[in-house]
Amino acid sequence: MAKWMKRVLPGMFAVALMAVLLALSGSVAQAQAWAKAKLDKSPRHREWVTINYDHRKLQAFVVYPEVSHKAPVVLVVHEIFGLSDWARSMADDLAAQGYIAIVPDLLSEHGPHGGGSSDFPDEDATVKAVFQLDPRQVMADLNATADYALKQPSANGELAVAGFCWGGGKAFEFATLHPHLRAAFVFYGPPPVKEAMTAISAPVYGFYAGDDARISSTVPETTAAMKAAGKEYHPVIYAGAGHGFMRAGEAPDASAANKKARDAAWARFIRLLGQM
Repeated sequence: MAKWMKRVLPGMFAVALMAVLLALSGSVAQAQAWAKAKLDKSPRHREWVTINYDHRKLQAFVVYPEVSHKAPVVLVVHEIFGLSDWARSMADDLAAQGYIAIVPDLLSEHGPHGGGSSDFPDEDATVKAVFQLDPRQVMADLNATADYALKQPSANGELAVAGFCWGGGKAFEFATLHPHLRAAFVFYGPPPVKEAMTAISAPVYGFYAGDDARISSTVPETTAAMKAAGKEYHPVIYAGAGHGFMRAGEAPDASAANKKARDAAWARFIRLLGQM
């Protein structure tokens, strides 16, 4: 069995992660109304597509930029809260900057009656379902989504990945598997195992919260491991911000620290994308 198939979170860390994410789920549910309202005002073309591979029907949300030339693709990996309205609005924000943004619903066919993220009864159920996904399937879904997007006539062949929370860790892991990736953007997600880092070919940019020791405490060791592997890793920790600041920082009730971190991280994100 390939090494990447064996990657799982240690038991105690997994239990702690689940507890934290379940505690956060209520605030995420409240975030959906403003995120959806923002998305509904977008002038850009957006659509749902079905990606068929290996007897699997994977649903994905795509937003296209309003440009006259072929554009790079950004593969967005959603939080552990599933393919939410906020995740879709993030794709739209990226399309507004000139990128084809695609977000696969990694819960496709795992919901009640074979549905996806939107079919779960509440955020707790969604979190538990994402947490139980087979890591091998997640990576296969991301590969299939990337292949689909890169084959679109308006794509220019360049690919970046960006993930948030649980999705940040998956984006980091995806960088160990895709040899033609141009850049990986990890927003407050855990790193892959050290042994896998040797396979990374793209620069990895980290965005971490100062008040999120569960994740930010992994940065020094990750920095050392990536350096030892001869890989590019550029982490930034945003003081005073909490986990999930990219979402929380644009909410109507955002704290000053989260808003400041979100604005700074977004500016950095777009600048680095432009340098691919």
